[in-house]
Amino acid sequence: MGNTGPVTLLLALDLAGTFVFALSGGIAGVRQRLDLFGVFVLSFVAGNFGGIARDILIGAVPPAGISDWRYPMVSMLAGLITFYWTPLIEKLVSPVQIFDAAGLGLFAVSGAQKALAFGLNPLMAAFLGMLTGIGGGVARDVLLARIPTVLKAEIYAVAALAGGAVVVIGKFLDVPAAIATLAGALLCFGLRLIAIRRRWRLPVARRGAQGEASTQQDLKDPR
Repeated sequence: MGNTGPVTLLLALDLAGTFVFALSGGIAGVRQRLDLFGVFVLSFVAGNFGGIARDILIGAVPPAGISDWRYPMVSMLAGLITFYWTPLIEKLVSPVQIFDAAGLGLFAVSGAQKALAFGLNPLMAAFLGMLTGIGGGVARDVLLARIPTVLKAEIYAVAALAGGAVVVIGKFLDVPAAIATLAGALLCFGLRLIAIRRRWRLPVARRGAQGEASTQQDLKDPR
């Protein structure tokens, strides 16, 4: 990675993704009436967990999220913004979903780009992009004792995988990195927002009446 261009692009994408995901974490924390420290924690986790998981898996240690001061600084800034200026952010339509979709797209492409830079094969690079995109949201929801969005929402992980795949395909078609990255991020972001609007979902397992009755009984008597 002697060329500073790809390095600068990766850093910009990572910091932008960290900021918007941290905003989504901060807003979620404010809505749960967490104190300032709690909002900071949720902002940091939402903004950095996916990138930290990616870096550990590809051997980029210590992860940038804890070794580069800019990542926690960006996360704390997002936390402050959401804590003190939530009414302004809330004027946006479904702000958490918008920031979450933006972070998903940015992290999906940055994760795939970094995986390729570290020599991973195309398939794993696309999957690392997806992991980078969904990791922060999963950690945020777990800390709030909610079922992670990726397990139950309209097209989510698939959107991140599509964004990462565009970056990988662009790499092997010799498409300029900036163009492939922008295309992948826009595809992921657009697909996620359209899925929310039109309620597109992956197939869900169906259970018969006996299965439903069994579930209800399990809830009443978890033994």
